[in-house]
Amino acid sequence: MDYQYMRELFESCLEADYRHVEEGGSYATVRDGDLLYLFFEKSNGWEDWVNNLSYRAMPVEREGERWYCHEGFLAVWKAVLPYLERVLKSPSVRRVITVGYSHGAALALLCHEYVGYSRPDLRGSIEGYGFGCPRVIYGTVPDEGARWREFYVVRNIDDAVTHLPPKFLGYRHVGRLIEIGKRGKYSDIDAHRSENYLRELEISSNLSGEPHQ
Repeated sequence: MDYQYMRELFESCLEADYRHVEEGGSYATVRDGDLLYLFFEKSNGWEDWVNNLSYRAMPVEREGERWYCHEGFLAVWKAVLPYLERVLKSPSVRRVITVGYSHGAALALLCHEYVGYSRPDLRGSIEGYGFGCPRVIYGTVPDEGARWREFYVVRNIDDAVTHLPPKFLGYRHVGRLIEIGKRGKYSDIDAHRSENYLRELEISSNLSGEPHQ
């Protein structure tokens, strides 16, 4: 696992020039040739927190399938999507990387799934990274392993946000969970802070020394 690469993506997410749209959604796009980066910002206002706490399970329905996810995050994703559809449908886009932090990580997860659904030609060329990602999915999802095969949930191990909504309400993580840090090193609030994610990703990078492929 290339922690330095993830640290660089996280820094880019923190420094992106975000556009703010309805429902408190905040996104940024960056092109690098045929590669499209989609960044999603952490909570930045009361509207985001209202959506964060709206955790009733709502259905995603399309072409005979139905699965459920967090109501508030779904509402924000639906508000952002119209602004992204044109670039996502561009035939010049051949790779997509979605990146988000906290509230934005939930949007990155939903965006990652949508890209695979709407651009089946890109399956196998989509990556996603959710730093400090809350639980988004309720219950099970058809073919969920394929939908989020290359989505990485990065958790600083005691980060409270990554443990919400609670499992007993039926919510769960999907994709690949990567834990960094050490249990008890931070409080559950401090573990969520961006500077501590950067610190632990750097520590993990120094320990692994693996190059990005």
